[in-house]
Amino acid sequence: MDLGMVGLGRMGHNMAERLRAGGHRVVGYDLSPENRDVDTLEALRDALPAPRAVWVMVPAGAPTQATVAQLAEVLEAGDVVIDGGNSRFTQDRPNAELLAEKGIDYVDVGVSGGVWGRAEGYAMMAGGSDEAIARLLPVLDTLRPEGPREESFVHAGPVGSGHYTKMVHNGIEYAIMQAYAEGYELLTTQDELVPDVSAVFKAWQRGTVVRSWLLELMVRALEEDPELDAIEGYAEDSGEGRWTVEEGIRNAVPLHTIAASLFARFESRQEESQAMKAIAALRQQFGGHAVKPAD
Repeated sequence: MDLGMVGLGRMGHNMAERLRAGGHRVVGYDLSPENRDVDTLEALRDALPAPRAVWVMVPAGAPTQATVAQLAEVLEAGDVVIDGGNSRFTQDRPNAELLAEKGIDYVDVGVSGGVWGRAEGYAMMAGGSDEAIARLLPVLDTLRPEGPREESFVHAGPVGSGHYTKMVHNGIEYAIMQAYAEGYELLTTQDELVPDVSAVFKAWQRGTVVRSWLLELMVRALEEDPELDAIEGYAEDSGEGRWTVEEGIRNAVPLHTIAASLFARFESRQEESQAMKAIAALRQQFGGHAVKPAD
């Protein structure tokens, strides 16, 4: 199947290479000249036989919105646009409605796999019509890992469901990573009792109930840098953790661990916490507890 791909950053490039290896012809367009096969979206359209499928893999928000709007002017009725980025699910229906005015279909696909996807394959959650998903199955089957389709791909529902389920997936990911991180920190406080924390994590990879791919990546990180001295304890968030917590609030669903993991990332960015200063001051006021003077 011929496929257009807009956005050939690291993940988009890996996906394109996996598709090409699977026998698909991929024509890529990117703002960076060194990453593209054609110089314009019009050239991308002309390089593909109708009806076309164009996969968008650009940053969420304004870049994706602008790209979809441009494709609405360039593509033709019968074509389909796939947003495979980390867009917020609330953006999908407006995208679909804009394209529908031109007779162009729209599918949102939440993609999980990161930099390992080229070799291991991508798990995908798709939102869209039955017809559009069926048409894209040859591409989706090539991108996903080997094995039963239902274990790495789901047609989650109508437009918006792909990004919604990926949002929840990422919220869960936040919480799992936070649990591993807290366990790691606790183990590092016991130098005499547990002299090799990396070995402990490595031993958890087979047979334990906490085994996972994220645990394997934790082991890899500790093997490369046992004390994690090469990096600072600063963690950004992609936005999907925030959106998950906001959805929990909107639907009155308690998300204790996901919310806590998000707030822990916020805390990692503070050189000095004003909140903890306030707690120290209050402890001193009501109980005469010692405080650490500022430098």
